[in-house]
Amino acid sequence: MRILFTGDSITDANRDKRNYHDLGDGYARYTAELLQRELPKTVFEFINTGISANRTGQLFDRIYYDAVMLEPDLVVLLIGINDLGRRYKSGSSHIETSDEQIELNYRSILEQLRKYTNAKIVMMAPFILDAEINKLFPLDTPSGEHMRRDLQRIAPIIKALSKQYADAFIPLDELFERAMKKQPTSLYFSADGIHPNARGAELIGNACAETIKNLIS
Repeated sequence: MRILFTGDSITDANRDKRNYHDLGDGYARYTAELLQRELPKTVFEFINTGISANRTGQLFDRIYYDAVMLEPDLVVLLIGINDLGRRYKSGSSHIETSDEQIELNYRSILEQLRKYTNAKIVMMAPFILDAEINKLFPLDTPSGEHMRRDLQRIAPIIKALSKQYADAFIPLDELFERAMKKQPTSLYFSADGIHPNARGAELIGNACAETIKNLIS
């Protein structure tokens, strides 16, 4: 079974881009390790085509070459937080992607996967963990708060698209919200509010592996 992970830096997770079988040190690696351990009779091939800083439009531009042509049996998709974050970058890094354009990009990605592959699709919702996100966007405005409001508008759109196109949906924002209640500090799962540390990656990996197991068993 060929499982492909794609998206932005959360999926990329410092992978070696010269080898798409390199899963990096993020949730994709934890997912693969769990699946191989718990389903030892299944022959898996894992591929990671996540690229740091990618937005939904950039993933759409490469979805044919970085997903469709690789003929996956299952695709794990996590994208969207950079569309929001770049709204609060300054200078040439500032890119204003409207909510409507994000929805169109997402839909176009999913339609390509549905049209040209037989892959099952697992969608994961973008998330923000804590106010330390402001360190990524050193502006006078409270960018973390703005991004949270943006995410609250985008989240229902992504969830609705998952009902139309995906075989499973993992609401990572809700997953982390529940997990954070049991931890003493908001930095437990991430230093900057966007990029998971090892504990955050493992939490996502556990949820992802369990979801995939339910789809293929």
